[in-house]
This record gives sequence, structure tokens and C-alpha cells, in this order.
Amino acid sequence: MINGIIGKKVGMTQIFAADGTVTPVTVIKAGPCIVVQKKSAAGRDGYNAVQLGLVEDKPVKLKNVNKPMRGHFEKTGGGVPPTRVLKEFRLEDSADATSVGDKVLVDQFADGDTIEVIGRSKGRGFAGTVKRHNFSRGPESHGSMNVRAPGSIGQSAYPSRVIKGTRSSGHMGDERVTIRGLTVARVDAENNLLMVRGAVPGANGSVVIIKKAVRQKKQ
Repeated sequence: MINGIIGKKVGMTQIFAADGTVTPVTVIKAGPCIVVQKKSAAGRDGYNAVQLGLVEDKPVKLKNVNKPMRGHFEKTGGGVPPTRVLKEFRLEDSADATSVGDKVLVDQFADGDTIEVIGRSKGRGFAGTVKRHNFSRGPESHGSMNVRAPGSIGQSAYPSRVIKGTRSSGHMGDERVTIRGLTVARVDAENNLLMVRGAVPGANGSVVIIKKAVRQKKQ
């Protein structure tokens, strides 16, 4: 069974319970997805997995698909429309009943499920040590010129070089981030919406992967 789905982060809102309790949630438009390819351990791939494509509101025209990807979708027999986003999900059992062309919907999740969300964090560009690594700043009084400077990072006679992995200024963000332990607050299967309690990585409109957690929280 496929234990995940592809989605796009919509933004944040809040939902109200019957007793008036307010819960801040992140809204994700999850799916619908379609199975584009199936891999098996017995085949040349050597492992069990399925490749899902995210079906968007605006379909992709065949003329806008490059030749390698066009051939990839034509292998499905023409039953799968081309998609912009493709992601792979591992399967535990090679005898899974999923086949190419099947749809994967958000109704596989239920209220209260524990999930993990994988996304790409917002890019912050080139950042200094105070912003990037939470370094302390220097004194701002008595004409100090060392307010946000990182300070010395080298050694003297030995080893006379900067050690690899030293925290310093550099490119911040724009990397794969996995947030675990999030909770599904509400599922709107009719509109393919998933409302998650907790922070979801990435900017609004970015692609995320939602998977069911191995260990579910006790209700």
C-alpha cells in the first residue's frame, strides 16, 4: 500500500471546533495523484516502489513535454497524462495490488493521523553567522567595530587551516527538510485538502510530500 501522497502548500488558516476552540492549521492541496510507473525487486530496478505524478488543475500539454519524458509517459500505454511533478514512494511488498493508472487520493488519511511532511525550505540567500547559526553579536558601545563579525576561525602553527564543517557565513535555506510528528487536523476529501496542525516547510505553492508516520500517536 502506498503510504503517502504529493501535494502543494496553500497557506495557513484556522479551524473552529464545536466548543469554540481555535486550531491554527496549514492547508495542503494533496493530490489527486496517479501511478505513472511501478518498480519491483524482481525486475531490473531491484526494489519495490511506485512513481506518482501530481495531477494539477491546469493539465500539461503534450507539446510542452520534452522527448525523454514524453517517452516515459508513452510507456504507460497512453492511459496516464503527463505531469510536471513526479515523486517515488517505496513499497514494502512486491505483491501490492497497485497498478499503473491507479489514482491515489487524500482519503487515505484520517483526522488525528500522525504524519511527516517533506519539503524544501525557503531560500534566504547569503546570510551571516548571526542569522544563519545564531551566533552572539559583539558589543555595540565604546566604538566597537566587531558587532556582527564572526571573529577568527583559523589556527596558528597547526593545522594552519580552517577545519571543514566550521560554522560560517554562507548560503542559507533552500534545502530538503523533513518535519516529523505533525497531526492531521481535518481531511476534506471532496476538495483534496489536508489540514495539518503544525509547521510545514517551504513557501506557499511549493511541492511537499506527505507520508504516514511509522509510529502513530496515542489518541
